[in-house]
Amino acid sequence: MAKTDISTTYSPKEIEESTYQFWLDRGYFHAEPDPDLEREHFTILMPPPNITGTLHIGHALDFTIQDILIRWKRMQGANVCWIPGTDHASIATEAKVVASLATEGISKADVGRERFLEIAWEWKEKYGGEIVEQQKKLGASCDWERKRFTMDPVCSKAVREVFVRLFEKGLIYRGDRMVNWCPNCGTSLSDVEVEHEDLESALWHLRYPLTDGSGHVVVATTRPETMLGDTGVAVNPKDPRYSELVGKTVILPIMDREIPIVADDHVDPKFGTGAVKITPAHDPDDFEIGERHGLPLVTVIGPDGIMTEEAGKFAGMTREECRSAVVEELKTEGFLEEIETYEHAVGHCQRCGTTVEPMVSRQWFVKMKPLAEPAIRAVKDGSVRFVPERFTKTYLNWMENVRDWCISRQLWWGHRIPVWYCEGCDHMFASREDAAQCPQCGGPVRQDPDVLDTWFSSALWSFSTMGWPEETLELKHWHPTSVLVTGYDIIFFWVARMIFMSLEFMGEKPFSDVLLHGLIRNPDGSKMSRSKGTGVNPLQIIDEYGADTLRFTLITGNTPGNDIRWRPEKVEASRNFCNKIWNASRFVMMNLEDFAAPQGGDEPEDLEFDLADRWIMSRLNRVAAEITELLGRYDMGEAARTIYEFVWGEYCDWYIELAKRRLYSDDDPAGRRTAQYVLWKVLDGSLKLLHPFMPFITEGIWQHLPGSEESIMIEAWPTMDEAWVDAEAEAHMTTLMETVRAIRNIRAEFNVAPGKKVDAIFQAEGEAFDILSGNIDMVVHLAGLAGASVEQVFQSKPEKAAAAVVPGIEVYLPLAGMVDIDKETERLRREEENLLREVKMARGKLSNEGFVTKAPAHVVQKQRDRLSEYEEKLAKIRTRIAQLEG
Repeated sequence: MAKTDISTTYSPKEIEESTYQFWLDRGYFHAEPDPDLEREHFTILMPPPNITGTLHIGHALDFTIQDILIRWKRMQGANVCWIPGTDHASIATEAKVVASLATEGISKADVGRERFLEIAWEWKEKYGGEIVEQQKKLGASCDWERKRFTMDPVCSKAVREVFVRLFEKGLIYRGDRMVNWCPNCGTSLSDVEVEHEDLESALWHLRYPLTDGSGHVVVATTRPETMLGDTGVAVNPKDPRYSELVGKTVILPIMDREIPIVADDHVDPKFGTGAVKITPAHDPDDFEIGERHGLPLVTVIGPDGIMTEEAGKFAGMTREECRSAVVEELKTEGFLEEIETYEHAVGHCQRCGTTVEPMVSRQWFVKMKPLAEPAIRAVKDGSVRFVPERFTKTYLNWMENVRDWCISRQLWWGHRIPVWYCEGCDHMFASREDAAQCPQCGGPVRQDPDVLDTWFSSALWSFSTMGWPEETLELKHWHPTSVLVTGYDIIFFWVARMIFMSLEFMGEKPFSDVLLHGLIRNPDGSKMSRSKGTGVNPLQIIDEYGADTLRFTLITGNTPGNDIRWRPEKVEASRNFCNKIWNASRFVMMNLEDFAAPQGGDEPEDLEFDLADRWIMSRLNRVAAEITELLGRYDMGEAARTIYEFVWGEYCDWYIELAKRRLYSDDDPAGRRTAQYVLWKVLDGSLKLLHPFMPFITEGIWQHLPGSEESIMIEAWPTMDEAWVDAEAEAHMTTLMETVRAIRNIRAEFNVAPGKKVDAIFQAEGEAFDILSGNIDMVVHLAGLAGASVEQVFQSKPEKAAAAVVPGIEVYLPLAGMVDIDKETERLRREEENLLREVKMARGKLSNEGFVTKAPAHVVQKQRDRLSEYEEKLAKIRTRIAQLEG
């Protein structure tokens, strides 16, 4: 089989797996730190997907963007390193393992911590690598030899070191604080792990009788079940309605407990009645008011979401059951004044969707203010840049108002908090190594049972992956990394935390740029959900259409930071583009069997370049510069559109068609050699420009291209050669292409059969006359003309001819040779009659005042649009009739 022979049709399944293995076997993805400081170092750290996950469409977008940048920079000659990895995902993984045990009738408590962790590691080994194999299917060119896991020995050592240093600086502390608690997952959550959703509920107005019998105070609440734990009522000190009541007490209904009325500036006089119930144990704002006024905590909801003994007769009920029972009793006893419909934001666990319970709990926290300040400066001074820039404000707003970070989780899977408690002297200490005894008294010790928030280890990702706290070559040459690519939805979860952790422990930023992409949504803009059957499975698309089709679909139309609406028809369009590339390449290589690629990139001397050659070579060089500039500013969507329009719209549709004349000519050997050279040169350059976007198909084709060596992925990235930039050739070809398009449009309007040859008369002046006269054979070939004449514009106009105008040129196609004038006139007259009826009906509806005023606005607008469309068609039909009868 000749080198230029490629299969008749493009079959992704036939080339993708073998191509990826070819890249792996050659070691193209691996990099070592390069001491050459003159060489560009380009590094990306992959946001580590959870080991519980499978590749979803958001992953596919994220990895595609990163791979485009990595492949582009690799071809530019940079020392490129893309470090992959996976995240241990404490909550999600533990839930999976617990569920797996439950199928055997075993609970987490039955097996104990040590055995549970053994099972979790077994689960990780069995399932944790699935997403890695799926990334490979997408074509991700990561350095797999550097793959990290957030709980591997290297990362674990970094986690311990960071914790101990922060502990020793007093930036990690333990305290009783109000936290977000998930009753289902059985653990605390940080603020950013809580998703708020606006829900329609109610605002219950409750009467609390004054102890002295002088009346009552009405309080408003969205959670009547928590009133069982009320220890006070608060009003604003400036609210005149309640000034005389401050200092008095009320009797808590149902519980018959006396509680004080306090004045606090935090109370909004406009909310409800202006008086609010205070439940310090179950609301973060109430907790702070309670601390200011010395109100006790009464915990009526337990960690499992069940009412506690403090709830009295409601103990043992769920929160929902208790709410109904409390409201009913308040109503019966006459304490329920009003129920008002009310919409408010309700917090849900980001992992499982359970309604979060604010709860006072002893937890570990990171003191954020000292860490946030340098992280704020780094973005304000431009050291770290957000793309798009508008997300800078989002980041700064959060960082400037950040609260201390709750980092402890009541789980077993994860980085166990490296703090030990002496059972003899009660000494508490943090240690880099597992402790066996108390450093003060030598007594026995026990380790804190909690694990760290998963995002704690992820926050160290930029330097833990490169061997910190050791001083490695990787850190020296690749840190700070170049760009972080991630979704805008984890700015708080991850981006912000990476910035302040790197500044604290590396003394430098973790990356220069943060490239944020949007979310992929359903066609109607709603959020995708696999459970609701609206998710898109990228693996199915890869299986049916190939990875390149998926990659190109995801990247086209993608603007940094904006959400993307998934449209299935785009998949078909991308698949068609793959087929177009393959078929065009196959045609070119079928005509290169006797072509010898020049050595060393030198251009052969015996070539005769015509206008089309100079035009396409100029366009290739301009496009190379445009795509390089677009990738440099992270506009991958526009770069993809640019290469698509060049390959399909210029190279395939125009140049290849023009080259056929010389390829098939027996009396112009120099012209044939030139056409072969230009076809080869432009295909070579186009494949290289396409490679970052479509790595598999470009490698598959390039391997068959004359002169190809090794792999396209290590070829040099095309740059603009000024010598080939020819503005005149581009302008002249534009004139000719517009002329051909005008002829094609006329043929389409008159329903001329595609194979039918027609005559054309051109009247032109000035430069347009010279361009057309010198290249009329090109126009005849492309437009499918039988013959053509070029006249000066002042000649008399042809009669009974369809006409069109392009700059400097009037185009006439005599109708007599193109259509049966009588039959076509008769057909158009019938179409005119039909349109007149439609116009009359539409005008009748719109002149009916009852229709215009009573019908929905969109229905009326639809009728107006329809009338406009009919009138436009009618005008065109009448123009054609006039041409035929003229």
